[in-house]
Amino acid sequence: MLAPIEGRLAAAQARLQAVRPAAYAGSRNHLTGAVSGLSPYITHGVLSLPQVLAGVLARGDLEVQHKWVFELGWRAYFRHVWRHRGAAIFRSLHAGPLPEEAYATALPDDIRQGRSGVPAVDEAVRCLYASGMLHNHARMWLASYCVHVRKLHWRCAADWMYAHLLDGDLASNHLSWQWVAGTGSRKPYLFNAANVARYAPPAWHSPGTVVDASYAALDSMARDRFAGAAAETLAPAWTGVPEPVLQSAPPQAWAAGAAEAAQVQGREVWLLHPWSLGDLPAHLAPQTLVLMVWVKDFHQAWPWSVQRWRFIGERLAELQAQAAIVHWWDDAASIGRALAGAASVRCVMDWHLQPWLAQWADCAPEPLLFPEVQAPQSSFFSWWARSTRGLRKASELLATGPAAR
Repeated sequence: MLAPIEGRLAAAQARLQAVRPAAYAGSRNHLTGAVSGLSPYITHGVLSLPQVLAGVLARGDLEVQHKWVFELGWRAYFRHVWRHRGAAIFRSLHAGPLPEEAYATALPDDIRQGRSGVPAVDEAVRCLYASGMLHNHARMWLASYCVHVRKLHWRCAADWMYAHLLDGDLASNHLSWQWVAGTGSRKPYLFNAANVARYAPPAWHSPGTVVDASYAALDSMARDRFAGAAAETLAPAWTGVPEPVLQSAPPQAWAAGAAEAAQVQGREVWLLHPWSLGDLPAHLAPQTLVLMVWVKDFHQAWPWSVQRWRFIGERLAELQAQAAIVHWWDDAASIGRALAGAASVRCVMDWHLQPWLAQWADCAPEPLLFPEVQAPQSSFFSWWARSTRGLRKASELLATGPAAR
């Protein structure tokens, strides 16, 4: 079980200092391996990809093809797909093993409550609920079971997982589910009990369950619409775990009010949002209004766990010490109308609010680590080949890539 992750910058920096690329490369597939736990900080802009790489390289350069750098590339690649495909990432990018109508669109209670009877699945659900985090290997096992064994459409399960993740990023989460489902990759991702036994602690081992089978048998199941399995038979006393409550509005203690044009009239505004929680720019004029926007259109469509609101709140408390922050909780149209009277509005762009930020503010681009690949790439490996072409050392990304410009 992962330890709770704090939202404070010092906690992010401590985790960054603890990264050991060699240990990561050798153990990253093991649930007890040397993963960093940095993803929530990257998702929420507390640390950028260039800052993360620079922090690691301060202790020694790496080959650009190192597994640690490679992992940073996956996040950048998913953003590349999102920029080019837009809302299409929430639909199957291409046909999967079965027609769309072969998959159910409601998550069964036994999966939702961690009582499927497959330990690898139920432990993953318990870990997700308890910590808001889940090792990537466990995410893949859970996704594969949902889609290929239980015949659930990847979208309904991806939405459910996103809601409980501290590091929930719509591109990384939903495109990862598509990769497992086979709608964003060449073939479905499958796992079996032997794979779990190799990479997970004993509590996760799943002998004698539906996944205790050969890959050939599991592949046949994934491609047979009538071969889906039901939940395993469990002792009547086993009730699983309750799903944590989700929250679609900021906590009342944050005193987020409706958008008020009078608060910004004629003023310079620095716009904060949940994906730009790095330190405030040093060049802000003394009278700049720091405004945190919570957009109802987004949060009511994508509610978060209480843990995620807590994580963000810890970071906001630090930023509040740098400058007084006004919070708005309103719909996008009302926020846009209220901001129209400001002398200037600036912010950092993020695709979670892309439909609105560009209309409201002069947006600085999100900090990029890898060179932008202009043509859309349908696979990570084609994108990777283009974005690292001619580079040998990871430090060259910082010296010549977007982060240096």
